[in-house]
Amino acid sequence: MLLGERSMGLVAPPFTPVADARLSIIIELCAINRSCEPQCCNLRNINIEKFCKDFNKRTSDIKEGIPLPCRVKVKSDRSYNLVIHNPPATYYLKQAAGIQKGKIKKGEVAGKITFKHLYEIAKIKLEDPPNALLNLEQMCQMIVGIARTCGIEIVREIDPEEYKQFLKDREAVVVDFREKLQLAKESKLLRTN
Repeated sequence: MLLGERSMGLVAPPFTPVADARLSIIIELCAINRSCEPQCCNLRNINIEKFCKDFNKRTSDIKEGIPLPCRVKVKSDRSYNLVIHNPPATYYLKQAAGIQKGKIKKGEVAGKITFKHLYEIAKIKLEDPPNALLNLEQMCQMIVGIARTCGIEIVREIDPEEYKQFLKDREAVVVDFREKLQLAKESKLLRTN
């Protein structure tokens, strides 16, 4: 048996790109800054200037600093389809709870929201295409799980004065945690030098 005979059956035909082949890319860096610049979007041979103008135009009404998950489907003819989703559920939960950081330790309560907040967040998140097949009850269950992960407790009602005091106490805990974290980073830097 010749060497060529054995390998003949394993030879694959040359690759030819299909016209409707699409590539899905998630861009979050650009969305957080709300402005797209060529250096942050090295996409597959598309016109970056046109993409940046389109992205900036479509996100011009959104407040800066809000994270926006985006999906860009780049086609083989260098055209693209840009879909900008609503902010993640964690963003809405933290905004509703009035906090910037989720739980630090397991079992800790970082904030509280009401069932009304939960319902409104679920309604907003149902508008995203990935959640199109979910009903409101399933979306609420998903948001409850995300809230639990963040350390956000869901209650029937919140007393504003009591919650204001809770947030003050919580802020002190977060500041203390950040100071300890900074000290740990500095001591680690000193050990490595």
